[in-house]
Parts: sequence; C-alpha cells; structure tokens
Amino acid sequence: MTSIYSNDYQMVIKALRDARIACGLTQQEVASAFGRPQSFIAKVESGERRLDVVEFVLFCRTVNIEPGSILGKL
Repeated sequence: MTSIYSNDYQMVIKALRDARIACGLTQQEVASAFGRPQSFIAKVESGERRLDVVEFVLFCRTVNIEPGSILGKL
C-alpha cells in the first residue's frame, strides 16, 4: 500500500487543497458536503487521514475539478 507520505499522494492532496482555495471554499464548506466535521478535511489536507476513492471523487466534485485531471499527473 502506498504511504500517505509518498510524493504522489502529497501531490493529490495539494491539488485538492489548491482547488478548494481557488473555489473560495472553506474546509467547513467541503466538510459539509461529506457530512463530517471541519477537522475531517483538516486531517485530510495535513496528511493525517487518507481519502478513499469515493471520498476523492466527492472532494473533486465539491471543488469543481475533474478527478482525471489529478490522476493523469500521477
């Protein structure tokens, strides 16, 4: 299993965080789409918590980016 500390995973998380900020969304607003507390997104963005594939797609949809645009960079 790939570590959350791998360069590829860190690139994915950075792209999601950058997209969230570019959309003008707060961690709280993204967390609301997940039905989770703000700390959930904070942990994802800090690398404390790993996203599964379904969560990854939901995050992408929430910040208006195509999942393939990130995955294509791996």
